[in-house]
Amino acid sequence: MNKSKQNTLLIVEDEPVNLNILISYLRDQYNVQVARDGEEALLQANNIKPDLILMDVRMPKLDGFETCKMLKKDRETSDIPVVFMTSLTDTEDKVKGFEVGAVDYITKPIQYKEVLARISAQLGLRNLQVILEQQKLAIEHKNQELQVQNMELNTFAKIVVNDLKKPLVRQASFTNILKKELANKESLNFLQEVEQSRHDMVGVVDDMVLLINIRTQEVVVEAPDMVSVIAEVRHKLTSLINKHNATIDAPPSWPIVWGYSPWIGTVWEIYITNALLYGGKPPKIKLGYDSEGEQIRFWVRDNSRGFTDNQQKQLFAPMSDIVKIETQLGKGYGLKLSIVRLIIEKCGGKVGVESEIGRGNMFYFTLPAIG
Repeated sequence: MNKSKQNTLLIVEDEPVNLNILISYLRDQYNVQVARDGEEALLQANNIKPDLILMDVRMPKLDGFETCKMLKKDRETSDIPVVFMTSLTDTEDKVKGFEVGAVDYITKPIQYKEVLARISAQLGLRNLQVILEQQKLAIEHKNQELQVQNMELNTFAKIVVNDLKKPLVRQASFTNILKKELANKESLNFLQEVEQSRHDMVGVVDDMVLLINIRTQEVVVEAPDMVSVIAEVRHKLTSLINKHNATIDAPPSWPIVWGYSPWIGTVWEIYITNALLYGGKPPKIKLGYDSEGEQIRFWVRDNSRGFTDNQQKQLFAPMSDIVKIETQLGKGYGLKLSIVRLIIEKCGGKVGVESEIGRGNMFYFTLPAIG
């Protein structure tokens, strides 16, 4: 059987001679069904759901225009393409045919090559539409599955975070009590190690919470008060700044940009913390900004050893490379910088680093300028 015979045509024609000619033209290539008038065409269309209807305009009982109108109103048959056959040459009749939903016209007397070409073209379009609709449904189904999976994953992550944080809080209480009770220096050292491990675990949990929020939380951007944001970060890092005997220079005022204050504070904290932990001895840190088109570039410059070109390419890497990067460059340059990238991209900016061996690093991020 010819593959094209998978397509079914419904021919609606009341003239036996024309009908026989059409059947002889089409039966070798298509599965041909017949209706003698408009009413029969409506019944046949609902029963067999043809791929295309070839219909005469002038018929008894119900003409082609009215039949086409009714086909298009019926949800079951509305998407079946209708090609009119007519001996009419009047433009108004042709326009009326298109107005009621026809896709094409064939003018009588019917020519063999013309009828095949027009039917083939319309069936090709219909088959393409069917394929596209199937692909669309498949994509929608896949998206729904992914949404369900993401919801389940987010819910699971929140449960894990909650279950982890509770014992860590209790652990902090117990270690504080033991510190007061123990006088043995070695035991106190052990407790300090336990406390540091607990602190590291809390940091991981907080990073998990932040990642979940970045990926799922819709935020309303505003104009962060950068002076207050940075002052809060410096206060939070006071003990680390003092421990490393670091100096931090910052301008007295900042340009106004779009962003989300809690997340922008996190970005500054990560950049400054890395400069404190991996910078020079002692760390000398400078904060600043400059204009970059319609965005403002904010930066943190340190006096560290700097990165090679190859190392720079590894920074701000995707999640899949984090373990390797943290092993090679340090904890602050893996997950932390991935968090920075996700935050800034969600705020409409970009991130990057400029570095040179022996001349330190400049980590930067951009945000849309206001005005």
